Amino acid sequence: MAAPTKRVSETPASKKDKKNKNQADETELLTVPDGWKEPQFTRGDNPKGLLEESSFATLFPKYREAYLKECWPLVQKALGDVFISATLDLIEGSMTVHTTKKTFDPYSILRARDLIKLLARSVPFEQAIRILEDDVACDIIKIGTLVRNRERFVKRRQRLIGPKGSTLKALELLTNCYVMVQGNTVSALGPHSGLKEVRNVVLDTMKNIHPIYNIKTLMIKRELANDPELRTQSWERFLPNFRHKSVSKRKQPKKKMTKKKEYTPFPPPQPDSKIDKELASGEFFLHENEKRRRKMKEIKVKQAEALSKRQEERQKAFIPPKEKPAVKKTKAASTEDKIDIQAIKEKVKKAKTKKLGAPPANPDSSSVKDTKTKKKKVKS
Repeated sequence: MAAPTKRVSETPASKKDKKNKNQADETELLTVPDGWKEPQFTRGDNPKGLLEESSFATLFPKYREAYLKECWPLVQKALGDVFISATLDLIEGSMTVHTTKKTFDPYSILRARDLIKLLARSVPFEQAIRILEDDVACDIIKIGTLVRNRERFVKRRQRLIGPKGSTLKALELLTNCYVMVQGNTVSALGPHSGLKEVRNVVLDTMKNIHPIYNIKTLMIKRELANDPELRTQSWERFLPNFRHKSVSKRKQPKKKMTKKKEYTPFPPPQPDSKIDKELASGEFFLHENEKRRRKMKEIKVKQAEALSKRQEERQKAFIPPKEKPAVKKTKAASTEDKIDIQAIKEKVKKAKTKKLGAPPANPDSSSVKDTKTKKKKVKS
């Protein structure tokens, strides 16, 4: 008889090694290798085609009618390459796409549905036609119901676009997506990873978080993705943590200096009740009719005061403003500008004496001499 063999129990170290190996294998499976692309779907993958015909239709606004008329032949040509027919109904204002017997790709009808949705949302044909590619998807984000107040909604939508569309352009460069803000929706077109980032930025902007914060984090993530060592590590230590600052509108100081009242062991006096006040004024002993009369008088007095105030305010509009005088007041002549007449007279007298043939300085003496000579002639 052979002795029974004992099973050797596995050590905990070997179990840990197995777990680490399994985790490493899972991460390798989840990571997509660089340059890998999914093979294109051909007719050989589905030679018998589709069993049933399927169709999708969407309405478009009136202002898109002229543009869709122009580009519709190009839309039909692009969808004809994947064997999908498209019809434009201008009377009803709708676009319809449906499969044909030659259609072999079942997912092509969904891409055609997204194409007419984007065209209805004011996306140009040159960008919307990219949805037919394999690596491109679209996302239509409805933002109309996220903000109740219309003015706030318009401001936040404009914040997403930025001055001269700079914020939207930065978002497009970082996510490799085409973003179109139109009305109550935001249409995005690009790879799946970029669409996820665009949706987060748009929703945060509508929640009053400025898009520049998310753009900064996207820039840091883009730089970290280029480093192969940091791909498997957590990026939380590198990303900025923006905290919401609640700025208080307090004008007064936060800590006020309050004066402490003096301590008294006695409680404060009890306030007088309504009955105590009536007893003090003698109103308590009046009859009910007299009380009513008094109340009515008080009410009438208050009404009269209010009426007089209103009339004064109304009459203020009829009071003419003070008009400025049309003619300016002439300034009173200063004492320096006054003419001294006496001084002028003296100047004239001096000037007369200096001139030739001027009369004598004492006119009285000359007149006396003349009278004496006349008398002498009369006597002779």
